[in-house]
Amino acid sequence: MSRPSLVELENHQDFIQRHIGPTVKQQQAMAEQLGYSSLDALIDDTVPAAIRREQAMDLPGAQSEQNVIARLRQHAQKNKVFKSFIGTGYANTFTPGVIQRNVLENPGWYTAYTPYQPEISQGRLEALLTFQQMVMDLTGMGLANASMLDEGTAAAEAMTLLQRVNKKNRSQTFIIAEDCHPQTIAVVKTRAEALDIDVVIGDPAELIGSTDAFGALLQYPGTYGHLNDIGPLIDKAHEAETLVTVAADIMALLLVKSPGELGADAVVGNTQRFGVPMGFGGPHAAFFATRDAYKRSTPGRIIGVSVDRRGNQALRMAMQTREQHIRREKATSNICTAQALLAIMAAFYAMYHGPIGLQRIAQRIQRLTSLLQRALASANLTPDNDHWFDTLTYTVGDAQGEIAARAVAKGCNLRLIGSDRLGVSLDETSTAADVDMLVEIFTGKAPTSPCTSFDNEVAELDGIPNGLRRSIDYLQHPLFNDYHSETEMLRYMRRLEEKDIALNRAMIPLGSCTMKLNATTEMLAVTWPEFGALHPFAPAEQTAGYADLLAELEHMLKECTGYDAISMQPNAGSQGEYAGLLAIRRYHESRGDHQRNVCLIPSSAHGTNPASAALAGMKIVIVECDSKGNIDMADLKAKAERHTDDLSCIMVTYPSTHGVFEESIIELCDVVHKHGGQVYVDGANLNALVGLAAPGKFGADVSHLNLHKTFCIPHGGGGPGMGPIGVGAHLAPFLPTNPVRPVPGLDENNDVVSATPYGSASILPISWAYVALMGGEGLTHATKVAILNANYIAHRLKDHYPILYTGTTGNVAHECIVDIRPLKEASGISEEDIAKRLVDFGFHAPTMSFPVPGTLMVEPTESESKWELDRFCDALIAIREEIQAVQDGKLDASDNPLVNAPHTLADVVNSEWEHAYSREQAAYPVESLRAGKYWPAVNRVDNVYGDRNLHCSCPAIDSYRDGE
Repeated sequence: MSRPSLVELENHQDFIQRHIGPTVKQQQAMAEQLGYSSLDALIDDTVPAAIRREQAMDLPGAQSEQNVIARLRQHAQKNKVFKSFIGTGYANTFTPGVIQRNVLENPGWYTAYTPYQPEISQGRLEALLTFQQMVMDLTGMGLANASMLDEGTAAAEAMTLLQRVNKKNRSQTFIIAEDCHPQTIAVVKTRAEALDIDVVIGDPAELIGSTDAFGALLQYPGTYGHLNDIGPLIDKAHEAETLVTVAADIMALLLVKSPGELGADAVVGNTQRFGVPMGFGGPHAAFFATRDAYKRSTPGRIIGVSVDRRGNQALRMAMQTREQHIRREKATSNICTAQALLAIMAAFYAMYHGPIGLQRIAQRIQRLTSLLQRALASANLTPDNDHWFDTLTYTVGDAQGEIAARAVAKGCNLRLIGSDRLGVSLDETSTAADVDMLVEIFTGKAPTSPCTSFDNEVAELDGIPNGLRRSIDYLQHPLFNDYHSETEMLRYMRRLEEKDIALNRAMIPLGSCTMKLNATTEMLAVTWPEFGALHPFAPAEQTAGYADLLAELEHMLKECTGYDAISMQPNAGSQGEYAGLLAIRRYHESRGDHQRNVCLIPSSAHGTNPASAALAGMKIVIVECDSKGNIDMADLKAKAERHTDDLSCIMVTYPSTHGVFEESIIELCDVVHKHGGQVYVDGANLNALVGLAAPGKFGADVSHLNLHKTFCIPHGGGGPGMGPIGVGAHLAPFLPTNPVRPVPGLDENNDVVSATPYGSASILPISWAYVALMGGEGLTHATKVAILNANYIAHRLKDHYPILYTGTTGNVAHECIVDIRPLKEASGISEEDIAKRLVDFGFHAPTMSFPVPGTLMVEPTESESKWELDRFCDALIAIREEIQAVQDGKLDASDNPLVNAPHTLADVVNSEWEHAYSREQAAYPVESLRAGKYWPAVNRVDNVYGDRNLHCSCPAIDSYRDGE
């Protein structure tokens, strides 16, 4: 045997082998078990030849983890981390180390999935409930959801909420105060235009009352720092039957009257400055609060308090399926994600500091701002705003450029407003030395005395009108007062983490929602300050590292998809759908085809598809599927022909939501194009295509790419995510931009779908690292193994459960649907019973009752080992044996391990055991569980009770202590 060469030793295949679960020998054995001579033979028989790529992706080979980290360092070092005084809704902050290390950097928190299965999600549900309580307290509103994508999106959602609930004023006009953040105005305007809402921007004091409008948006404090009593303005609006949303600064709300007290109908904002890095734009948890009367119309997710089957308190997502998956095109929102991980961080930040600590932080910010105002006043500089919290704006005329240049020379950034004004915003990281530096920047002279010399001249809360000052009437729940020591905080977070199942504990086999390895190396750069500490509107010359990384990532994604251009702006898959449809809409308009507004959507589509189409102002026409789960091509052709004059597009998921490579996809694209439409391929299942086929090459015009699936950004317990879009060259001119920092190469008047130019930019290094680590060959092999693993599971289960849909050769794609309906009819055991029983085996359940009611959709991903795949299959086979025992009368039909699942430790150790089956069968259905058992925190949660008795704030602390 010859000795390998140095080049062979340095080809860095190690990471590929670490990312992909089954070994090479196991892959061969699994393929043979499926009846194929090799993995490639399976792929050739599964993926239609007509869509296969002719050329490999133009990507470098796999890099070592050390090289990738070194390259990331090179990119990071090109970024210049200046002290930011830009404001506009983004601020420097201190992330407490205990939260950074134990939440943000902890896979127990960041690899968990959305809490659709509440029994294995009680930890993050409790943290999100605390977030809701925090938001309700600070906004003064009766209801809050579990977070939104960003402040701009939240404001757009608030606009549509006010339109839905305002039964007295059916106007189509919405007022936006001219001193709202510019990016928020842009996002709301884009949403409004597609929905035929007329937006009027101006001085709200003049517009409200004189303009017939269903709603209005006010900023509090204003973007230029103005802090006015908006109570009389809200009263005036209500007299005119205009409802009001207030976009509020959460830090300011610690010192000023809450919008709820001032009469607001909805309150939105960003919790970024509660310990979440700016990250060049995100991810951050926006908040959304409103009146309790509007709870049935509130967008997003609401965490509610329910009970389990024993009557004990249990948490769940209230009304969790009321939007996309049931209401579809009638959904009030396409927001199917939150920013759970960041909301949890913000909630823990509030708990760690408590109300007194938070107030002190806010008071210090406000006092430093007042010292700056006093020091500049001594230099004859008067701010434009008479009152302030943390922001001052000065009209400086021709001196703007000179002052801004001095700031840059000092390593800091001011906000440039027009050609003659400058804004300066302070934050919790600001110091007295910063104030002295700012005085020198503005005046051109070193201050003759330090800012502290003005200390006695600045009254408490100087700058805040007396009538707006707020005492601590918030965060009185013990949760915000019991965990100020790091020891207690650390233990509390650990207790919550242990209640949940995340990827660091077991496989999460959710179909349609890939949960694969989020490698530690991929995650490292997220918390580097060079990526995390940049303001999203920092000057381009300070963000060269991001620019290079984004350009490289765009190339990577273009190679993976076959498209000509990429937009990184959408910060969720739902936003990607929306952005893609807007690009199609603008394309048709540019050609004079304003009438093209019909969107064809298969009946099997993700629920976000029709919801997104409705938000983009399109008319939805459903295309039926045949008995095998494929799109009915005859129905498609008939409806395309019927709508040949007004067809805008089709939205299709490929491989299909049924987990099948449909043979007709190229014909489908041809039919739609023939009738003047565009083809939108939902990228939810792109992980079954990368390296094998490219939507941009087989006929699609646009796709969104779930970076939180295919490209390894973690789900974060229900967010963050990223949904960039890839488009053909003809759609590229219509990609979204930003009003504050326009995206190079695009018309500045283009649509805006997220608050920042590149969405949640700080997590983009994760996907860059994944592609760099895998290389083109590794990405292709990952796709093949994802298909192999899915077919292996289908093969092992097919003799025990029906597999609902397969392709023409009998294979599935990257996921399979297990049909429970025949078993339910024969035994009375439902798909929910099986899902909950899997918890007793230590597994998160597959996707339940989607896309077909009464089924379980399983997706193993390429990252799960053969051992874990077998453990999962063994669990489902053991459950099938229990179902058979029910059918045979060996287990009682109403008292068996399935209908009573999941079983808690309290069940098993209870002195009384009244079930017909043993404790051992309940807790240890397979012997391997004795080596490491997961115990759910609660029994099966009562969903109906939780919806009928909606309670979305923190219960009394005794209920938590009893649980512990």
